[in-house]
Amino acid sequence: MNPASKGLLFGTAGIPLSTSPSTTLAAIDRIKELGLSCLEVEMVRGCRFSRETALAIRRRAEELNIILSAHAPYSINFLSAEPGKRLSAQEQLLSSARMADICGIRNLVFHGGYYGANSPEKALELLRNTLKNIISILRTEKNKVVLRLETMGKKSQFGTLEEVLTLCQEIDELQPCLDFSHLYAREGELNGYNQFCRALNKVGKKLGEEALKNLHLHISGIEFGAKGEIKHLNLSETNLYWEEWIMALHDRGVSGTVICESPSLESDALKLQNFYLAYREKSKV
Repeated sequence: MNPASKGLLFGTAGIPLSTSPSTTLAAIDRIKELGLSCLEVEMVRGCRFSRETALAIRRRAEELNIILSAHAPYSINFLSAEPGKRLSAQEQLLSSARMADICGIRNLVFHGGYYGANSPEKALELLRNTLKNIISILRTEKNKVVLRLETMGKKSQFGTLEEVLTLCQEIDELQPCLDFSHLYAREGELNGYNQFCRALNKVGKKLGEEALKNLHLHISGIEFGAKGEIKHLNLSETNLYWEEWIMALHDRGVSGTVICESPSLESDALKLQNFYLAYREKSKV
């Protein structure tokens, strides 16, 4: 299934809360039962699937037409002052991509790391060199997984919209994961229909209009302070204008996958999907 042919597809970040047993394999069935279309497999604490399980996940997702993505470990930090941690970050991302490929996963989301003592310019340079090398290794291995660098919500983290788009523009095959909750939390400004449209226009200008036909998006409610993101919230608890976000995505002709990261995973994913479908129908009139 090609997301571009379906507009926006919706799913959860990890196993839906109502899944029993609480396994990724059962989660694929549950996503289908709920009427959702995609699932982000959480590898955030490492890749713990056996090859046999990974192949079973792939088969089940293909049978049910569920789009799979994955999130690499949170411990990845390509900007650490310690060479050992930088090397570990590279190995973790490579391992995640290899497992993702076995699972039939299309997109692998990851974090760039914390600036630490690096200036934003130096951080950009370090990440550029590292990611070019990692992608070269994966392509040599004929790994088809697309690496998605995520926009981040804390000011201490690499991942402004401009930084992510710049690297995606400079590195062949690197693509963005646009977390609009993070972008709102980082500066407290990117909120509302016009602001969302401006951000999407920037993506189209930097990466080409075709990039808007294949976006991978994260969304949730968000609490933030002076340093940026504090924690995720349910959509009903946030000041983020998520309805206007959905409207902007539709009106701008965006296609791809929307992954809900609210604490109330499937409930909010369905809320997003239902609003999108209703708005799409209304727009036809």
